[in-house]
Amino acid sequence: MPRTTRRKPNELVPAWPDGPADTPVGEVARVFAANLRLAIGERSIRSAADACGMNHATLIGILDGRAWPDMETIAKLEGGLDAALWPGRGTGR
Repeated sequence: MPRTTRRKPNELVPAWPDGPADTPVGEVARVFAANLRLAIGERSIRSAADACGMNHATLIGILDGRAWPDMETIAKLEGGLDAALWPGRGTGR
């Protein structure tokens, strides 16, 4: 069975990452990326990725809205950056 294709986060938000999104799902992705950028702060992308135990290209893909983070990636990011990144339940509704 072929995998269903889905639009990338930056395709759901015309003015990525500053928004607003066209869809609730896009808004969650946009806010997640904004939270991630804030949690990284002044660190370099490479040092933030190292702290999270992942490749810097993965981090860049999420920040640029070219990739959807999976649950493992979200857990690594939140743990490595010591930050809650997932938007609250009211986001995107």
